[in-house]
Amino acid sequence: MKLLVSPINTTEAKAALDGGADIVDVKNPKEGSLGANFPWVIRAVIEAIESKKPVSATIGDFNFKPGTASLAALGAAASGADYIKVGLYDIQTTDQAEELLSKVVQSIKGYDSNKFAVAAAYADYRRINSISPLLLPEVGAKVGADVVMIDTGIKDGKSLFEFMSEEELTRFVDDARGLGLTTALAGTIKFEDLDVLRRINPDILGIRGVVCGGDRNDEIRQELVEEFKSKM
Repeated sequence: MKLLVSPINTTEAKAALDGGADIVDVKNPKEGSLGANFPWVIRAVIEAIESKKPVSATIGDFNFKPGTASLAALGAAASGADYIKVGLYDIQTTDQAEELLSKVVQSIKGYDSNKFAVAAAYADYRRINSISPLLLPEVGAKVGADVVMIDTGIKDGKSLFEFMSEEELTRFVDDARGLGLTTALAGTIKFEDLDVLRRINPDILGIRGVVCGGDRNDEIRQELVEEFKSKM
């Protein structure tokens, strides 16, 4: 498993890198689960970590706005992000998911075919009126995404394990791998979740709050990144 850590600025990015993050994921928690940060912050993070690790960028929790999402994806790609992540928030049908994701993928790959398109759905999909993450692998494969991910849409301290079982998450990972997709899990992951996560065995684990001391609004601490990475 690779470790993805989500900083909001260059100071946190350096802490994530020095702590052992495999992917540095630029986001803005003030704008939601996959809240988008600014293009200049993405560029500053890339410069601060001297391109030593891949950089990911979130572009937002999207309802059905394919044009807006595709423009945001292009902006993140042009800013230098290697992975561009879009959240299917309030996407209510697979047809909507396919249309939005296809436009995002087209936007990213048209700019640089070597960049990775990441499609995220939410473990708490019922409470945000969105599609089940278990539908995402098939949709992602159909539109040419590279990575499919499960996160939580509402950040209120509840983890993805409160909304989906180990069996469901394992099914998600297995289905996606069977379709040639990379898999990622996130959503208020804690140290005590590592045993079950090793059994599920996604390709990527995404974290923030646990390496901020438990509150995602605090600052990332290098020593907690080191501890989490060592226990993986």
